[in-house]
Amino acid sequence: MSAKQQPISSGQAPATPLPRREFLKQVSAGAAAGLAFHIVPRHVLGGRGFVPPSEKINVAMIGCGGRAKGNLQGIMQHADAQVIAVADPAAESDSRNLKIYRAINGRLPFKSEIEGFYEKKTANHGCAEYEDFRIMLEKEPAIDAVVISTPDHQHAHGAVHAMRQGKHCYCEKPLTHNIREARLVARVAKETGVATQLGNQGHSRETMAQTVELIRANAIGDVREVHSWVGARRWNPELLAPPTETVAVPKGLNWDLWVGPREMRPYHPAYVPVHWRDFWEFGCGALGDFGCHDLDSPTWALNLYAPATIEAHSAGQTHPELAPHGSICYFHFPKSGDQPELKVTWYDGGLMPELPPGADSIRGKYSRGVMFVGTNGAMLCEGAGGTPRIIRNGEVIEKPELPAPSIPRVQDHHRDWLDACKGGRPALSNFEYGARLTEITLLGVLAVRTGRRLHWNHADMRVENVSDATPIIEGTYRKGWEVS
Repeated sequence: MSAKQQPISSGQAPATPLPRREFLKQVSAGAAAGLAFHIVPRHVLGGRGFVPPSEKINVAMIGCGGRAKGNLQGIMQHADAQVIAVADPAAESDSRNLKIYRAINGRLPFKSEIEGFYEKKTANHGCAEYEDFRIMLEKEPAIDAVVISTPDHQHAHGAVHAMRQGKHCYCEKPLTHNIREARLVARVAKETGVATQLGNQGHSRETMAQTVELIRANAIGDVREVHSWVGARRWNPELLAPPTETVAVPKGLNWDLWVGPREMRPYHPAYVPVHWRDFWEFGCGALGDFGCHDLDSPTWALNLYAPATIEAHSAGQTHPELAPHGSICYFHFPKSGDQPELKVTWYDGGLMPELPPGADSIRGKYSRGVMFVGTNGAMLCEGAGGTPRIIRNGEVIEKPELPAPSIPRVQDHHRDWLDACKGGRPALSNFEYGARLTEITLLGVLAVRTGRRLHWNHADMRVENVSDATPIIEGTYRKGWEVS
């Protein structure tokens, strides 16, 4: 970008010369015909939308609040990527009084931060800003890749739209708001061949890789149980039902665009910022928020796919449209290949399992974590892929002997994706894997929402014994916002 960019609000986009990347792709395509009998590395010719190693990746942010700040900083630390556009229905949002994300966010603060960061590196670097990401993608053809940090209910809409335009895609967890969307997003990623990454950052930690390698090396024998827990509770603990009063929409917020696929409802500060996670229409509660972090290591290490049954019980349930204050969820996985029958238990809201004898000295590290229970001991891991420790015969093994590495080590989660955008191997938590992990997580959410023991038919994507679960599995959409 050689000049400050501004959004085009109406009319046709101005005619521009063929972008250099498109020109190079056409030249490469022509050259490929003459090289039919030569082996040409993928990074030389590239696939659809892949950025040559010598060029910068032009990134756009879809969503400018909450997790978006961390994603922005994660992208800006890499010299071969630059953020050139942002989109968010909110011009500005104040999160300074929240438990986390304490900042003034929104597309205008992001634009200012981005331009201030890059002006020291690139003269006249500009960042375009838009309310609607669809207009942004239409008006900014130089975008190579997008980072989606919207509320859960808009993840699939943004991801499918961007990927079908050939944009590489990084999306926060959970990948989607319902199971049908998870399968759709995985299919579109495969069809388009773009580089993808789920925003479960712990997946790229070395300690996560060590955990997976230890489990696969039978460091604690055959794993028969897994327990995952997080202390997260409701954002609106005092709310007993969705708000009914009408409150003026804050200046600079396009509420209709924020609601997006869902049926319109009056604005209320109980929804934004961040508190939308409590409402099933927009979020997925604590399980949906953290499941893709803390169910990740068992899913990866044990190659989990589909549980046969899922059963959940809620603590402090207040209203069917609101997530509970806490929950416990049981996933039963049948024997599959060399994987024995497995029970996985999830806890949130302050609930957690009994730790094995000998764990007293390290108990303080595990307000959040994962515990594998095997035939030859237990393994405790700190939250989001943290340090693994083995407990055997009441003794804590702080530094277990590690097997030879079998999983690639990466610099960081965003770097792994950016390398994939440049034609490298797929990112470790690409959408094929991310959709599977998300589906397992969302089955837990489905059990919490229905309050029933569910018999899951994976092939047909339906619950055998609960007929009214279909709207949750497949989603409902406002006209014009369908995702297919």
